[in-house]
Amino acid sequence: MRHLLLLLIISMILLAGCEKQSANPEYVNSIRQWHKKRIERLKSETGWLNLIGLYWLNKGQNTFGSAKDNALIFPPDAPTHIGTFTLNDSSVTVTINPGVEVFSDSTKVSTMELKDDLSDDPTVLRNRSLRWFIINRNGKKGVRLRDINSPLVKEFKDIETYPIDEKWKVVAKFEPYPSPRIIQIPNIIGSVENDTVNGRLVFNLEGKTYTLDPVTEGNEFFLIFADETNGEETYGAGRFLYTEKPDSTGKTIIDFNKAYNPPCAFTKFATCPLPPKQNYLHLKITAGEKKYNHL
Repeated sequence: MRHLLLLLIISMILLAGCEKQSANPEYVNSIRQWHKKRIERLKSETGWLNLIGLYWLNKGQNTFGSAKDNALIFPPDAPTHIGTFTLNDSSVTVTINPGVEVFSDSTKVSTMELKDDLSDDPTVLRNRSLRWFIINRNGKKGVRLRDINSPLVKEFKDIETYPIDEKWKVVAKFEPYPSPRIIQIPNIIGSVENDTVNGRLVFNLEGKTYTLDPVTEGNEFFLIFADETNGEETYGAGRFLYTEKPDSTGKTIIDFNKAYNPPCAFTKFATCPLPPKQNYLHLKITAGEKKYNHL
């Protein structure tokens, strides 16, 4: 009798373990590897964790440096008077003051026109551990500043995620619209940008049908979505997700285990897009990244 009871207890423990394991080990490992690379990108020199400033340019001359008499006041560790940005129509030129060493790649800069982040090859300037470049947001030009020695990069450990569960890896059908639609995508800085969508992704979860409008980015679809976990368990302004474009049958996979926080979850110096109203899902997507609580 005692042996039977022991076997019953062992069986219950094993069954409980099986219930917690919601995905096969190979799949779990693939998501963990994806997450590891995601953290590495965040902590890289071009990641989001080292942003320390965002300065919008006014027309004409904008002096910059750490001194209080500059139009754009950089952090205290920067040289006091680095130079001047000149915004003329859509072009931005920088002039560096004599005696200040600023480089573009390996070339010392005195004056040059700067390509913004919408170009194929944006100009990045550097002084010691500082890096800065021009961003273009719907015609509004600004200076984004990085410090590759930012304390946040050193302090950052990880992002909490939901347990990996294959139920959130769903097959979606792409349904083309009769003609491309222009949708409005608001952003965190209060402006709105228009983008084009060619159709919608239709999928089923928990017995109901849902749709998302994807934006095309290269060979992938980009999804900006919101769900009922936002603001409590996940970032309040929604999350991002990439999927492959549909195959010859019009199907693709939406894997919510790869849903991730936008840059604004980590820094106030990002300009994140927000979910368009048609991408609000009225259910809890308990998959992917949770809220980052250390901003």
